[in-house]
Amino acid sequence: MKKQIRIAVVTGASSGMGKEFARQLGYFYKNLDEIWVIARRKERLEALKKQCRVPVRVFEGDLLKKQVYKEYYRSLKAFCPDVRMLVNSAGFGKSGSFTDIAGEGKKIQTDMVDLNCRALTRMTQMTLPWMSRGSRIINLASAAAFCPQNGFAVYAATKAYVLSFSRALGSELRHSGIYVTAVCPGPVDTEFFSVSGELTDPLKKLTLAGAKEVVRKALTDSRRKRSVSVYGAGMKAARLGAKLLPHSLILKAEEFVTK
Repeated sequence: MKKQIRIAVVTGASSGMGKEFARQLGYFYKNLDEIWVIARRKERLEALKKQCRVPVRVFEGDLLKKQVYKEYYRSLKAFCPDVRMLVNSAGFGKSGSFTDIAGEGKKIQTDMVDLNCRALTRMTQMTLPWMSRGSRIINLASAAAFCPQNGFAVYAATKAYVLSFSRALGSELRHSGIYVTAVCPGPVDTEFFSVSGELTDPLKKLTLAGAKEVVRKALTDSRRKRSVSVYGAGMKAARLGAKLLPHSLILKAEEFVTK
């Protein structure tokens, strides 16, 4: 009988956090057979093969389009893998007021919702049937999920969805021995800001973290079966503040800071 391969799946693996997850997964799981990586930039995914301890299978495609899902599903059915971990890392943000961003392009904000929420949900739905006891799901949320944000309205709302979805899904799956962790970092030193806009907030610059450290903590928290992973004292304080303070007060403070 053919051996069932043990795999991890990482979306958004061509850069930033997704790329770092792919690099570190070989250390987290000692007996993985393959890492399946999904992103639009094939040349970067091919280069990633040389940086991973585990063989990498590339799925080139845009998660806003159907084709990559068809290819991924065909491979799931063909290999019937044991998916030990799914990392939903694909996503993007755009800073600025809702009306200003809408003026830049009609699809920017709806694409943000589709990638950050719909694609993550679809990947989870497709992958779960191939997961078993001890499998894990890591969803990239953000500290922006803790409360509404002026100048980041849609992005913060999408990440609030990811956080809420992850916690509820984790509760539902616990009896199956499948654990879900939402990763909620503050600003991370990646290419994120080349799309979202330059990081100018002095407080956010002060709390800027490295992708390697954030991913390492996320994997450790996943191993410990934690539902939420927050890196750094600053972001832990922000999470506590969002719980204790009225969101209306936080929004007023944000408005004052951004003036």
